[in-house]
Amino acid sequence: MKKISFFKMCGAGNDFILVDKNSNPGFIPDQYIIKKICNRHYGIGADGVIIVSDSSSYDFVMEYFNADGSTGSLCGNGARCAIKFADLSGRIKHETTEFLSNGVAYSGNVLNENEIRFFFNPPQKLKHNFKIKAFNQLINACYIDTGSPHVVIKIEDVLKNPANPKLFYEDLNNFPVIELGREIRYHKDFAPEGANINFIKLIEGKIHIRTYERGVEDETLACGTGSTAAAVIGNTLFNIKPPVYLITRGGDELIVDFKIEDQKIKDLSLTGPALVTFTGEFTLN
Repeated sequence: MKKISFFKMCGAGNDFILVDKNSNPGFIPDQYIIKKICNRHYGIGADGVIIVSDSSSYDFVMEYFNADGSTGSLCGNGARCAIKFADLSGRIKHETTEFLSNGVAYSGNVLNENEIRFFFNPPQKLKHNFKIKAFNQLINACYIDTGSPHVVIKIEDVLKNPANPKLFYEDLNNFPVIELGREIRYHKDFAPEGANINFIKLIEGKIHIRTYERGVEDETLACGTGSTAAAVIGNTLFNIKPPVYLITRGGDELIVDFKIEDQKIKDLSLTGPALVTFTGEFTLN
């Protein structure tokens, strides 16, 4: 049996199991291990696993795995947590850190003890106002890829009862995020990989958001790439000028900033809290 040390980290409600390769050189995560330690009843419990290792060309390398063991897409809040950990472990040497996440180069800043800013690459495949059939109705939706594919839906565009075309959802707290999110996540329009599904409502100038995440296959308390997607789309839907403030399901505030030049999104960033909640060890048989 081998003991693996880990850090439990939280980024605005998104929680992660972070393993430092320097302290655990023999740790090779496979799908079984990832699913086991992310299980909230029989494991440590987390939305995903982050492996941080050294690099000769960058400050560090971040590998990200969803709770179901899948990988390949970006995790915005996970990246912010990795930046926080890289700073704590002495890997960051300059004001702006540059690192790799699943083979793609990114950058970020430690603004203060609590706030971490992560810079995205330019988003792709932005599509406004298309119809998707779900919940026995046609729902107006938007789509954007911010490193992970995201559908964004205003809850006011969803009927409570298709038989009553005047009765729409208004309360985000009572919105059927899991039921509708799961149906759209597996919709044939987004096959084969599927998409993450975000439901939003504008309240007093801030976007309140709830997200159904693929790979977790459940609602999470926050989603960094989803909040970023909602902010970019909200710029058009709600005519909100950046920076855009978002309130997550967990109650934390995230800030998305960007510029629009020649109808293109530039300097896209996500800022919010990231912290270590506890440390521990688990045993590999």
